[in-house]
Amino acid sequence: MDNESVNCIITSPPYWGMRAYDNGDDSREIGNEKEFEQYVTNLTNIFEEAKRVLRKDGSLWLNLGDKYVDKALLGMPWRVAISLMDSGWIMRNDVIWHQLKGTQSCKDRLRDSYEHVFHFVKSKKYYYDSDAIRIKPTKLPTVSSSNTISSTGVSGKKYRKLIQESTELTEQEKANALKALDDTLAEIRTGLVNDFRMTIRGAQRAWHSDSVKISGRAKELVNRGYYIMKIYAKGHLPSDVWDIVTEDTWRKDSHCAVYPEELLITPILATCPENGIVLDPFNGTGTTVVASLKLGRCGVGIDLSPQYIKTAQERIDNLGFLF
Repeated sequence: MDNESVNCIITSPPYWGMRAYDNGDDSREIGNEKEFEQYVTNLTNIFEEAKRVLRKDGSLWLNLGDKYVDKALLGMPWRVAISLMDSGWIMRNDVIWHQLKGTQSCKDRLRDSYEHVFHFVKSKKYYYDSDAIRIKPTKLPTVSSSNTISSTGVSGKKYRKLIQESTELTEQEKANALKALDDTLAEIRTGLVNDFRMTIRGAQRAWHSDSVKISGRAKELVNRGYYIMKIYAKGHLPSDVWDIVTEDTWRKDSHCAVYPEELLITPILATCPENGIVLDPFNGTGTTVVASLKLGRCGVGIDLSPQYIKTAQERIDNLGFLF
């Protein structure tokens, strides 16, 4: 494949020591290495090639599960992830895929219910359409001629009183804080902001840390006397915990490790532009390609198994698209 020829890569390689695929005695098959260290090395080498074909502003989304050996959890996803970071990939997110169900016969540890989905990029500047994945507010603010109340009931009256009665703020800082509060309420009235929270020096502490070396919010409190956190009306970004069941609607094939199409919606919408190209180098039965086509992107899938390639082609044909 040509250098920098795909916009996005989304894949889930075979997990180490978990399954034997029907590819005969194929030395290229990933997941059946005798030592897990070789598995990590093989994947790292494959994703070096993936990096070559990925655009500079592209993203890699990698789903991996873990493995127990002699009662010990190997931490396999993180072994691979750290190896990729050491080879130059930049990790932007570690998404927890909460699978909502599952079984476990072991009685001396907790039940497994999640896997990792790592988001990697090649460079610090990359394509990301945050507006395409925002979660729209379910409740709107209340706006009247006499009052403005955010979607969670914040009117600003308490903040105004704290500012006016503050012994920590200078008169100029009070004036600046009151103006910022009024500007935020105006943004609610015009439909730009849905909700907000205000932190005032001496009245509340900074979130996460009071150290100006660590926290930008703490620095704002020191320098300005306040800061405002706003939730905009166009919605907020999804969190890094996704509640998605493992089973997909397509289960007429023989593949025993299919991830659901729903898992791919956010990665595709956020990191691949319309008509862009999504690559899955471990294609399986074609879930990534099918999801890409449904969302108006192109899909490229690679797999060792002729049977899986045939199944993937059937799934694509069933979409009814004219290519």
